[in-house]
Amino acid sequence: MTDKRPFRRLVLALAGAAVLAGPAIAQNLDAIKMRQQLMEDNGDATKAGGAILKGEAEFSAEKAQEIFSQMHDVAMKFGDYFPEDSKTGGKTEAAPAIWERPEEFDAALVKYQEDTQAALDAAPQDADAFKQAFGMVTQNCKGCHEDFRIDKD
Repeated sequence: MTDKRPFRRLVLALAGAAVLAGPAIAQNLDAIKMRQQLMEDNGDATKAGGAILKGEAEFSAEKAQEIFSQMHDVAMKFGDYFPEDSKTGGKTEAAPAIWERPEEFDAALVKYQEDTQAALDAAPQDADAFKQAFGMVTQNCKGCHEDFRIDKD
């Protein structure tokens, strides 16, 4: 008969290591899901604005305010969802640069907040004014995606 104690010790040691490693690899999936939802909301607003620019949807001052309001709402909330424990998991597209260069990320976010507020304040009354404000706002999207997003396409 063989002694099974070494096997039991190994199983216990591995289980203990897994318990201790758990907190080290914890992922804040709630934060990841929230920022993904916010980006989806932002994408919806961007699509609506793009449809106006392409002539696929009619311009109205009310719709312009709705679009910029939605984008500004996202801008004001987005930065709250990047805790240290949300770097990986949940199919995140957040680039390591967010945590490696937080001052740059914060500055990009502040610029987006300011530009969406400026677009709201401008309250475009025609398609040309909307195009100008929308272009200013969406330039932020492009820059942030280039610097702080992993392209998984």
